[in-house]
Amino acid sequence: MDAFFASVELLKYPELRGEAVVIGGGRLQQPVLLEDGTRQFARMRDYVGRGVVTTSTYAARAFGVFSAMGIMKAAKLAPDSILLPADFEAYREYSARFKQAVAHLCPIIQNVGIDEIYVDLTEYGEQAPAMAARLKAAVFEATGLSCSVGLAPNKLLAKICSDLEKPDGLTILSPEDIETRVWPLPAKKINGIGPKATAKLEALGIVSIGELARADMAMLRTQFGDLYTGWLLQAALGLDERPVQTSRETKSVSRETTFERDLQVVRDRATLSEKLESLCTRVAGDLDKQSLAGRTVGIKLRFEDFSTVTRDITLPSATADAAAILRASRDCLRRVPFDKKIRLLGVRISTLSDPGIVTRQAPAQAELFPRL
Repeated sequence: MDAFFASVELLKYPELRGEAVVIGGGRLQQPVLLEDGTRQFARMRDYVGRGVVTTSTYAARAFGVFSAMGIMKAAKLAPDSILLPADFEAYREYSARFKQAVAHLCPIIQNVGIDEIYVDLTEYGEQAPAMAARLKAAVFEATGLSCSVGLAPNKLLAKICSDLEKPDGLTILSPEDIETRVWPLPAKKINGIGPKATAKLEALGIVSIGELARADMAMLRTQFGDLYTGWLLQAALGLDERPVQTSRETKSVSRETTFERDLQVVRDRATLSEKLESLCTRVAGDLDKQSLAGRTVGIKLRFEDFSTVTRDITLPSATADAAAILRASRDCLRRVPFDKKIRLLGVRISTLSDPGIVTRQAPAQAELFPRL
């Protein structure tokens, strides 16, 4: 994902698009809503403390502000930049949404972190570039965020080339491109060559990946030992046999949606009912695709003040039926006090098993969101 945390913040504060924005950890000032409806944001120049930069927008990076830098130091480089506190709950939400969007198209996925995954597209052959483009579109549709894809023969090269055309890039790399596109890059671009190894290589006069590929193996052994030296040379040549390690057994299936505006349960009941039915239908579809059924149905609500509640109910037997999931979801909703507007609605099913034979039922044609 491109500048992931910062990009999520720009969804919340679209007026900051194009601005230099820094996301920091620790207790930082939240934006203040003014009487005229505009927001007042904290500036880097006003910060005092020992906080660290979590991430920054590309506009802030142009000033030299990057993650893990002290905020006080960053403020000297970009004093007029906007400073926002990190919202890890929102980042986890959008992480789940982008990974779920990819999984619906390509199930062979390895999670690497909150904003990064590997996907095995081997089965698509010559159609892999088209599938990569579809994945980018699916991620944008699910999140409103851009991502950059590196399509290459192995994980090592895919990791490298995913960074070559950020943001919103789709970079395709073949073995024939390694000398021209990979070798000129700094050796530290190889995932696994950290600051200490970089310093050692530079002391040996090795700066680029190409220089590493042509380096004397005996000289490298004196600094790195046999095992790491062997890996360094293999990596510099673009060789990597690690498979995409798929995730473990699916524990739950969920769908959720964040509304463009906060919805009130009475005034917007029709919209909420429609969204609830759609979510349940999509969850049922996801279960079908994975040949699963579940017993525990849950709902998730995030309110206008960003508080979140969940409720769940366990059914007598497993189901993959949209109507049954809908009824259970409505039962859960009846246990929630609706005294605030709703920002997000989600449906989840867990306690999964082989569905066997599941009886399908048509959704009731009555109002779907409960009257409270």
